[in-house]
Amino acid sequence: MKKQQANISADRRIGDAIIRTDFCTFIGKTFEILSPSATYCDNWHIQATADKLERVRHGKINRLIINVPPRSLKSTICSVAFPAFLLGHDPTKRIICISYSSDLAIKLGNDCREVMNSSWYQQLFPQTEISRLKNTETEFATTGFGYRISASIEGSLTGRGGDIIILDDPIKPIDALRDRRRERVNSSFFNTILSRLDDKRTGAIIIVMQRLHEDDLVGRLLREQPEEWTVLSMPAIAEQEEKIQIGEQKYHVRRVGDLLHAEREPLSVLESYRRQMGSEVFAAQYQQSPVPREGVMIKRTWPRRYDRLPERNPSTLTIQSWDTATKDSEQSNYSVCTTWLHHDKRYYLVDVFRERVDYPALKARATSLAKLHTPKAILVEDAGLGSGLVKELQAVGLPAVAVKPVFDKRTRMSIQSAKFESGQVFLPVAGSWLDDLETELFSFPGGRYDDQIDSISQALAYEISFGALMTDKALAGHANLIEALCFDRLFSGPR
Repeated sequence: MKKQQANISADRRIGDAIIRTDFCTFIGKTFEILSPSATYCDNWHIQATADKLERVRHGKINRLIINVPPRSLKSTICSVAFPAFLLGHDPTKRIICISYSSDLAIKLGNDCREVMNSSWYQQLFPQTEISRLKNTETEFATTGFGYRISASIEGSLTGRGGDIIILDDPIKPIDALRDRRRERVNSSFFNTILSRLDDKRTGAIIIVMQRLHEDDLVGRLLREQPEEWTVLSMPAIAEQEEKIQIGEQKYHVRRVGDLLHAEREPLSVLESYRRQMGSEVFAAQYQQSPVPREGVMIKRTWPRRYDRLPERNPSTLTIQSWDTATKDSEQSNYSVCTTWLHHDKRYYLVDVFRERVDYPALKARATSLAKLHTPKAILVEDAGLGSGLVKELQAVGLPAVAVKPVFDKRTRMSIQSAKFESGQVFLPVAGSWLDDLETELFSFPGGRYDDQIDSISQALAYEISFGALMTDKALAGHANLIEALCFDRLFSGPR
């Protein structure tokens, strides 16, 4: 019996020694602590990530970028397991972990604290203990005077510094499409975060995120400082043959078409994501290859064609979408109205009005077009001449709905681009207005004109199944479909 107990004790010591020294094994144990009911699936991309982080820990890399698709355990590895492992080996380390929001940063900090408070961790690293004098939501310190700080990308770090700074998802996917928001994040990095390293020569910065835009933080760094950064980029579907280091003298070879983690996300799942979110978003977040802003958003091959409108059924209805000029002047922008037939979850473009008109003529045309097509809803952007037009149309009994734009033109069309790509949008084979519309549509956002773009995206955002326009809050939720499908949710387990 004593011999059996001695063997068990010896096996435990050997197991502890492996976990204490092998970061990959430590990651698996961290996953078990955070998600005891889930099954941990080891994979080469976890080993590749661990290899690079270990090189940071040993001072061989001090500028590291990791680009990997959502739900690949990147946050569990980089923001939870790695700080715990660092502090376990050196309780004097000072670590700053930054995410796009304070809620996310605090959540990841709490996960790290939970790991370090576990009896398993304390058995592995008895010299590392969280201090009772400093243990808050945003920061905990060790008795060895090290710490882990949780902060948002624009949070205050005045007077604080660290040996290692980890930026984990510094910007939300939908925010990356907003020029001002994206520039604020980039400015925070260059103007504030860079200066927080205690030792500018040996301090390390790690950025882990999915690519979101060609000018996101990673894009900016690789354009301006490519020689300073070690990059580990792992697309969901390999587009070239690569030899990726996963350990000391160990490599994983990816062939073209190889999946990142087929056991968790087979090709059928990835193709479903691509269809639902559109190829532009998929290319950025899953393939780590954002489409250039000057590139064409809507491909010519995406819209389907019709030479005759479908036979109506009880669910078929017509909607009109107005984007009016900003000024009551013939020298102002065009006013545009697109008329659509919605039938069996498909959108058929029936008619386009696009002219420079003064307000009396605008009102007259809106009234006549409504009588011609008898729409169920007339969507009018609540800006410029449109604000007054809504009230006047409602006054004569027409179903006008005021629409307050939530995002910029590019973001609104990006949200709707998946409908084009999935074949839900039909254009006529011929039409007097068709050439101008196609020129504008297929060159957006790099074309000369974009008057018709807002009218189109506004029409496609109309939620037919609820019979109501997706206004501010609802449209924001619809925009977050991108995140619901492909962005790590805050409280849904390890990231």
